[in-house]
Amino acid sequence: MSVRAVWIISHEKGENVSIRFSRRFSTVEHRAKGLAGPSYVAVPEENTVLRLLLTELGLSDSDKSYVALRDDCFYRQRSPALELHVDGPGKGILWPVLAISQGPLILACLPLVDAPPEPRPPLANLLSVSQGLTLLAGLQTFLLGSGTKPDSEGLASRLATLPSVLLKVCPLGTPLDVPLLGAPATPTVPTPAGNQKQPAWKTGLHRGRAVVNVALIETVRSMQYGNQSRQDLWDVYGTVTCKCEVEGVLPNVMVTLTLPPNGSPLQDILVHPCVTSLDSSILSASSVDNCDGSAFSGPYKFPFSPPLEPFRLCSYTSQVPVPPILGSYKLKEEEKQLHVSVTLKLHESVKNSFEYCEAHLPFFNRDQMGIADVKVSSGQLDVSKEKNLLVWSLGQKFPKSREVTMEGNIYFFGPSPGPTDPLCTDLTAYIKLYFKVPDMTLSGCCVDQHSVQVYSSAKPRIVASRELHSKEYYIWNSTGTAPVSSGQMML
Repeated sequence: MSVRAVWIISHEKGENVSIRFSRRFSTVEHRAKGLAGPSYVAVPEENTVLRLLLTELGLSDSDKSYVALRDDCFYRQRSPALELHVDGPGKGILWPVLAISQGPLILACLPLVDAPPEPRPPLANLLSVSQGLTLLAGLQTFLLGSGTKPDSEGLASRLATLPSVLLKVCPLGTPLDVPLLGAPATPTVPTPAGNQKQPAWKTGLHRGRAVVNVALIETVRSMQYGNQSRQDLWDVYGTVTCKCEVEGVLPNVMVTLTLPPNGSPLQDILVHPCVTSLDSSILSASSVDNCDGSAFSGPYKFPFSPPLEPFRLCSYTSQVPVPPILGSYKLKEEEKQLHVSVTLKLHESVKNSFEYCEAHLPFFNRDQMGIADVKVSSGQLDVSKEKNLLVWSLGQKFPKSREVTMEGNIYFFGPSPGPTDPLCTDLTAYIKLYFKVPDMTLSGCCVDQHSVQVYSSAKPRIVASRELHSKEYYIWNSTGTAPVSSGQMML
C-alpha cells in the first residue's frame, strides 16, 4: 500500500485556511498513472486541492449563511473516502481522498488504489483505505497529542520536523509505521527485535527495563438546554491505548478492564486485530438496543500479541446517569447590553481535581464588546473584546460547595462589528466547557496495573493511567432558541 500525496490543513476559526504541509510522492504517482491508464487523474495544485476538499467537507463559503452542499439536511457525508471533482484539462474524479479533522487541523491523504478504476471496488476490499486512515491517525497523534487543547508552539515545532518524520514512517510514499509523539528526529541504528523485523529506518530500539503502558481515556460530550421542553443529551466514549517497550521478542499480554459493582455495562466495543481471542458476549452489548440489564458487565479480558508501535487496543461507549458538570445559562437583552447569569455545578460523583477547566462564552452577530462588568464567584475571568469572548478559568478545583456562578452585564458599542455565526442570532448563545480530570473515568472503568499479565521471563514495569476529557460540551442559553437533536449523540 502506498499514498500519492499527504496534506495538513489549518482551519482554525477566525484564521485563514491554508495548507500547512504537503508532500507528493512521484514514484507512487508514476504507478498510479500506469494502473489507471487513460482514466488517470493527476493530483492538482495545492490551491485547487484546498478548495475542493473544503467544499466536499462542507467547510467552504463561511461568509454565506446557507450553502446547499454544506447545510442541506439531505447531504450527510457518511464515508471517510471523499471524491474531489477536478475541473480543467485533466478533469476527472480523485478517489478515495481520506480526511480526518481534529482541533485546528484537517489531515488528508490520497492512497494508491491497486485495482482498475471501473467498476469501483468496495471500500471494505481496499487495504489501502484502512492503512491510509491508520497513517492519518498516527500523524494526528504526533501533531496534536492526546489532549483536547493543542499547544500552538509545540504544533509548529512538530510541523517543522514532519518532513524528517515522514522520511522514516512513510519512505517513498509507503507507510511502514506510525510516528511516535516526541520521537527524536535523528535516527539511530537498530538491530532486529526477535522474530518481528525491526524496520531499518525506525527511530530506535528500546533499551533498558521492559515497560508496558496502558492508557484509558474517556471523552464526554454534552448538550444542555436548561429547558424542560428540550431533553439534555450526553454520552461517553472510551479508548484504551497500549505501548509495549521490550527488548527482543514482544511477549503476549492480557489487559483486563473492570467496572464498579453498580457500573453500567460497556457497549459498542471494538477491538484491535491483534487481540487473539475474545468472549463473544463482550461484543453483544449495543447502544442502539435497549439494555435489559442482562448484558455482560465484566471483567473484560483482552489477550493480544502487541505490534511494535503504540496502538488502540479497544474502544467502547457507556451510558452514565448524569453529565459531570451541570450548567445553567441565562441571557437577558436590554438595548446595547446583555445581562449574563451562569451557574456551574460539579456532580458529587466526579473527582474535584482538574488538570484544567475553562468555560468559553462567545457572543456573535453583535457590535464589538465594549465593557464587561462581570463578576465570578471563583476562578479568573479574561475578556477578549476583539473576539467578543469571555474565558472563565476555573483552575484545578471547584470550591467546597462544588458550585460556581457568574453574574454581570456586557455592553456592546465597539467601533467595528464582532465575529459572526449564522446559527447564533438573537439570544441563541452557548457556553463551551473545556476540562480534563486525571485519574478518573465517568463510567468507573479502570485498568488495574496488577491485573495486566505479561507472558515473558522478563518482569516489565506496568504503567496504567486513566483520565476524563471534555469534547463538544455545550450549555445553551435557556432564554433563547437552540439546536435540538431528536436522536442519540453520535461519536
